[in-house]
Amino acid sequence: MDRPSRTPAGFAATVGIDLLAVVVFVLIGRASHGEGILGLLVTLWPFAVGLLVGHVLALVLGQRETRSVRWAGVVVWVSTVVVGMVLRAVSGQGVQLSFVIVTVLVLAALLLGWRLVAWLIARRRR
Repeated sequence: MDRPSRTPAGFAATVGIDLLAVVVFVLIGRASHGEGILGLLVTLWPFAVGLLVGHVLALVLGQRETRSVRWAGVVVWVSTVVVGMVLRAVSGQGVQLSFVIVTVLVLAALLLGWRLVAWLIARRRR
């Protein structure tokens, strides 16, 4: 039987959960700035693009199990951070060191954390 993220629906669910994690990251960060939906979208788009690049890159590298904590999860996380920061810089948004550090840590917790929980649950069921 195929693993969940190897099916088209499973892959879409994995990308959806990751996108939700990135939205949560942005919402938490933007909450202190009191900006509306435009501020949210301005902050979100670079990381959303980085996330999608990461999923495509993981697939190109042969990581069909994009729900995996190892390799595919790390590729998605690193791509989300690196591509997101590059796009922020190119578009004139801030990339201060403190923001980069917080981004690396929070996105690691969110993007790798849910994968770890899913892996532990699946392992326990076996």
